[in-house]
Amino acid sequence: MRIPTVTLEQKRLPRVIFCIQPLTPAGLKAIPSLMKKVYGMDVGYFDLPSIKHLRYFRELKRLTDDETLMGLCHLEVEEGVSFLGKPLHHFESKVVSTIKKNLFLPYSIRHFSSISISSDIFTQKEIDRILVDPHRFDKALSLFNPRESPFLMVGERYGDWLLALGRIDLLKEMVARVREKGFIPIYSGQWATFALPKAKALDVAAYAVPINIKKSFFDLTQACDLIKRFDKPVISLNPLADRKLLKKAKEAFSFLFNELKIYLAIAEITSEEEAKTIMKATDGIRSLIPPRKT
Repeated sequence: MRIPTVTLEQKRLPRVIFCIQPLTPAGLKAIPSLMKKVYGMDVGYFDLPSIKHLRYFRELKRLTDDETLMGLCHLEVEEGVSFLGKPLHHFESKVVSTIKKNLFLPYSIRHFSSISISSDIFTQKEIDRILVDPHRFDKALSLFNPRESPFLMVGERYGDWLLALGRIDLLKEMVARVREKGFIPIYSGQWATFALPKAKALDVAAYAVPINIKKSFFDLTQACDLIKRFDKPVISLNPLADRKLLKKAKEAFSFLFNELKIYLAIAEITSEEEAKTIMKATDGIRSLIPPRKT
């Protein structure tokens, strides 16, 4: 059973891409065997959220000698952003404290629960001094190859945080560098209702955000209404809510593709059976070739 496809910037992708995510750290050892089993189900595209995933993917590609096998790699923008010469993630608690004070009180608390909060916040002058470190960013980019991962997911949580700090200019600079290296960038955010309007000006092929009750932020209904009106391609991250909706996968994908009109979904799986269930749920979903922009 083949998964339907979609075309982005004249390149074809499956409308559902599998991300192999073991339930426990010990399960990481099972990624290669499961990746091989899923590949045997005629799946030729994998989401690769970590360097370990990329290493296992390259091993599978070497074993199969399949040049059509493709991956979707992820680049976190904190890899190339600095403040006063130091990587910005060294100031994570200060970044979060600034965002909480200036923007998201009080309903963002649960989204920062694992991060220590500082009483210190960035001044506007300090925010203005946050810069892209081209050497560090290019070093991070050098880990990937556009021949095996034509598309590159750029952003993650620091992408949203830079938007919250008003520094979309830094994201634009990094997206431009990604294109210069031969990749097609996709913006990846965590806060759907906040990130989509703010990031719309980026030169990316699509916008990837969670679309489920657990992670939609601020509100699922608000996020869905926004996505229906959004005039650029949207990708659904973790659409089955950590596999909680697996038994309702058919209805979930019907809602995403037919009602929200998303382009594709990245679904996390932990077993061959879950992959089969998801593939079966895509039966009836049509392939999509959007009209070219003029």
